[in-house]
Amino acid sequence: MATKSVISVASKKGVKVNYSKPHGVLQKYGEVGAQTGVAYASPHRLIQMLLDGALDKIALARGYMLRGEVALKGSHISWAISIIEGLRMSLDQQAGGEIAQNLGALYDYMERRLLEANLKNDPEMLNEVSGLLHQIKGAWDAISETARNSAPEVKVLSGSSST
Repeated sequence: MATKSVISVASKKGVKVNYSKPHGVLQKYGEVGAQTGVAYASPHRLIQMLLDGALDKIALARGYMLRGEVALKGSHISWAISIIEGLRMSLDQQAGGEIAQNLGALYDYMERRLLEANLKNDPEMLNEVSGLLHQIKGAWDAISETARNSAPEVKVLSGSSST
């Protein structure tokens, strides 16, 4: 009977990593990298990261859909919808005016298409939303460094309210 060599390391935060499963190690590395990226990211970079995340979740959902893995497809589509909802909710309707309203309507449309793609098991609908997100991301990525640095400071609101 062969035995597997398992190396476990506990980090300072108490996260245990099992090195007998390299995929798990890479996932933990990615989680730490994402947390670090969010902690030090500019507001512009945070939006880029959210767009990347939504695109990644849609791509994974497409793969799960094509392989018939219903639960994983549904969870990744739900995750993409949540990210897009976060983008929509972060729009400043007053400062953004018509552009923010149009972008909000587009985000709403994408959320509905993702729900429909999940219900109908239609990868073309996923492709449509992915294409729209790529267009938004391309425009977002084209914003110059000067414009990014001159943008007003963004205040982050916590989920709790003090009354």
